[in-house]
Amino acid sequence: MPKFYVVATPIGNMGDITLRAIETLKSVDMILCEDTRETKKILDKYNINKPTMSYHAQSKLSKTDKIFELLEEGKDLALVSDAGTPGISDPGALLVSKIKEHLSHGVDVIPIPGPSAVITALSASGLPIHEFTFLGFLPHKKGRETLFKEIAQAKRTMVFYESPHRILKTLESLVKFCPNKKVCVARELTKIYEEFKTGTPEEIFEYFKPKADQPLAGNKKIRGEFTVIVA
Repeated sequence: MPKFYVVATPIGNMGDITLRAIETLKSVDMILCEDTRETKKILDKYNINKPTMSYHAQSKLSKTDKIFELLEEGKDLALVSDAGTPGISDPGALLVSKIKEHLSHGVDVIPIPGPSAVITALSASGLPIHEFTFLGFLPHKKGRETLFKEIAQAKRTMVFYESPHRILKTLESLVKFCPNKKVCVARELTKIYEEFKTGTPEEIFEYFKPKADQPLAGNKKIRGEFTVIVA
């Protein structure tokens, strides 16, 4: 029976890959990548010489058909994202769903666990994490204000991802709707400029605001994806 592996890869530090992930990537017939150029970096580092094929949010239906064909031929495949665990705010979730739906009796879907930005951020946040709700990336427009109102009323910790382009807008919304909440913002996780900032929404907004106005140089400009945790 062919195997379809869902393989977690490092979110920043290349050393954060498991031995099982390396063994798996070396054993499969092909690796499906969100971006083959990004995946090549880790494959080169660990001397993994396997064919790769792109699979991302814009992939056409024909790409899914090709993947199905490979599995039906008995090929073992591995799915990786650019960073972290595939399927977590990532197009890989749709592919796994389709395989489960259409090939459930002929393919073993096997998770190879490892790094995840949301779990990494929660573990070092210092905020209550015995219960939490993960929201993925927040909507850009429709439903955004409603979601912040829900966060304001939440009885458990809420966590979501945000881009550097929208982080200030998000913090402004937290100031407006959740002024008294305790918030932790984590960025550049496991990388050289890893940073955790904890405080009220206003304190964190005032901390990041000057960085947005500075030129792109060194670590001055806001960069890297953010994980926002609201207690």
